[in-house]
Amino acid sequence: MGDAKLTGPDSRLTAGHAPLRAGRDALCEAVLAGRLPAAELPPRYAALADTWLSELFAGATKGKERGYALVAVGGYGRGHLCPGSDLDLLLLHRGRSNYDRVAQAIWYAIWDDGTRLDHSVRTRGEALAVARSDLKAVLGLLDARLIAGDERLCERVLADVRELWRKQSSSFVPELERAATARHREAGELAFLLEPDLKQSAGGLRDMAALRSLALALPSLAPLVATDALAEAERVVVAARVVLHCRTGRDSDRLLLQEQDQVAEVLKLADADVLMAGIADAGRTVTAAWVDTWRRARALLSKGGAAMPELALGPGIVLRSGEVALAEGADPAKDPSLLVRLGVAAAQRTALIERESLDRLELDAPPPPEPWSQGLRDAFVALLGTGDALVPVIEALDQRRLFERLIPEWKAVRNRPQRNAYHRFTVDRHLLEAVARAGEHVRDVDRPDLLLMGALLHDLGKGFDGDHSEVGEDLAVTIARRMGFAEPDVAVLARLVAYHLVIPEFATRRDLDDPSTARLVAKIVEDRRTLALLTALTEADSRATGASAWSPWKAELVARLAERVARVLDGLPLGEPAPFVATPEQAELLAGGKLALRATGKRVTIVAPDRVGLLAAAAGALALHRCNVRRATAAAYGPGMAVEVFDVEPLFDRVPDWASVERDVAAILEGTLDLSDRLAEHDRTYARSRRPVSALPPQQHVIVDNDTSDRASIIEVRAPDRLGLLYEITAALTGSGCDVEAALVDTLGHEVVDTFYVRDAEGHKLSSGAAIQTVCDALNLVIATESDDDSSIEDST
Repeated sequence: MGDAKLTGPDSRLTAGHAPLRAGRDALCEAVLAGRLPAAELPPRYAALADTWLSELFAGATKGKERGYALVAVGGYGRGHLCPGSDLDLLLLHRGRSNYDRVAQAIWYAIWDDGTRLDHSVRTRGEALAVARSDLKAVLGLLDARLIAGDERLCERVLADVRELWRKQSSSFVPELERAATARHREAGELAFLLEPDLKQSAGGLRDMAALRSLALALPSLAPLVATDALAEAERVVVAARVVLHCRTGRDSDRLLLQEQDQVAEVLKLADADVLMAGIADAGRTVTAAWVDTWRRARALLSKGGAAMPELALGPGIVLRSGEVALAEGADPAKDPSLLVRLGVAAAQRTALIERESLDRLELDAPPPPEPWSQGLRDAFVALLGTGDALVPVIEALDQRRLFERLIPEWKAVRNRPQRNAYHRFTVDRHLLEAVARAGEHVRDVDRPDLLLMGALLHDLGKGFDGDHSEVGEDLAVTIARRMGFAEPDVAVLARLVAYHLVIPEFATRRDLDDPSTARLVAKIVEDRRTLALLTALTEADSRATGASAWSPWKAELVARLAERVARVLDGLPLGEPAPFVATPEQAELLAGGKLALRATGKRVTIVAPDRVGLLAAAAGALALHRCNVRRATAAAYGPGMAVEVFDVEPLFDRVPDWASVERDVAAILEGTLDLSDRLAEHDRTYARSRRPVSALPPQQHVIVDNDTSDRASIIEVRAPDRLGLLYEITAALTGSGCDVEAALVDTLGHEVVDTFYVRDAEGHKLSSGAAIQTVCDALNLVIATESDDDSSIEDST
């Protein structure tokens, strides 16, 4: 016999109308109203469930409880029941023939209540058999407890399972570690993600439960798990999870950006940054305990093997029992380089740093004397050059606040969230990821040390007030001088930090065929060395940011810009702008000399006789057919033709009839289709389907740049993304008398940054203040349509 088969509702038993759900909702209401601390809800909800289920059990067994035991499993077994949690239940029986009737009576009552259920029905032998072969099942039973019924039956089963867990720890424990490693790879790290999974992420609630299970297998580990620090970390994460469940009414454990402000408010925290910093700190506490407990578990399981001899790795550093450690007699107080050299040795061997050595460093290691010695600086750069291995090493040092002794400014970005959908990591983790990615380019530049340092420092200004590039430039100067870099190197590092956004912004938001673009970037970067370093840093920064921040398209633009800037710096002519080269597909469409549309996957190509308003018409037709434009380019081709390419995201992934889209483009150009009312109707209908946005106020601005290009005015628009926005912007430009010569449209998370090269009706740049103001007013009206009245809108001419 296995899980109970439910044959019908004949034996349903209810105790009032949805009593458990009503009790849960009342507890949630108390939490949201501030009458009940969030962390107190799980035990209270579990107690309510116990009472109700005991009544159901008594009714189902008709008072004949001997031979049956209703058991709470998993988190519920620990007395921890969050609002979105399942009731995880096991009905034990002694081989009774009518077990299915008892099970149905209980299960159906739970379903009638509207509460989710994870259930099984087993004998003692069946429970033990499943525990032997199923890691998830045995872990749930380790936390199990009796709710009602045959106490002796329950005790025997739980004793069997715990004995099995201890006796087979040599096989169960490695399986538990493999499962956790796979989960961590999938869910990321609680401490560093901007939208972490409170349960599944490394350092989350699932890890806390796994640590308790590990201590049951190896009891000598119990003191490492039963600490006040871990209990407080669990309280912090549980409180956030409870509020998240209560607010959303869902069982999702991913703390999304748009929920963070409200969760912080319920928890009476100053803001979402404070909430996320606390969760990050909790995650780091759990992860530190996880690393330490598992290293001891491995040591216990490997006893009996040959002891590893101690191996000298350098002055004062040894490899001891597979871990990098301080040698006997090494004195961190007298040798400031030991802290860094120990990290280098660990990263180069992808080994852990011995816990006792970390204790000694925390107690005795002083900040290095200023300026740093050449040896210390070289060791620090060597640490930065170890690639992905540097991340866990610096994290181990930072957990003890040792990294701050090297760079005191680091504490300003420690656990600091970046609350937008474009980034995936906190600032500190992003910087380390950028360093690791920069390490892949050390052979592409003549000063790899400056590249690695630039990657480490480029966003450090985000921990301080002011523009992070400007503030970061000053910080870079201070830190580089403290580390003893020569003044010319200090100047290069300052430029790397100050201008780390120049290459990506000009590459993706400016016309690369315009000679003025390359000339301006060359003026900013000053020399070939800085150009090479900034180009490598651009890729490292982008890849460390998130999946959407680096693509073959962006890589091609960056490489093309770098090549043209290098020619300017070398005093070579740029030549005429490269003519637009049509792809074979585009050439086929262009040969017709008339409006034509072709879609390949989510890429839409439109060719047509060039005319004012063509881009707006195409964007409007796509919006009308519920296609959100994620990226777009527009270019002239030959005499009188234009090619426009759109990467689109159909709403609900419903691909439109492209022939109908083409007809609508033609109708819009002919003036026989009025978009205004149609788009307004779509906007009202599909408002709820828009993608979630950041809880932060939107970044929005209109900038008119008349200096960069010699041939056209450049208008940059940044605004929250929404369906039809490109149409509204281009229509506003056309209505303001602008002819769009080229367009570069890109989406950054939930925001768009659109750049347009425009001329007036006479084919000139916008020269008069009145013309510029007219354009700004029209565009500001568009991007302010769905913004709060106090949103910041910047007009810059």
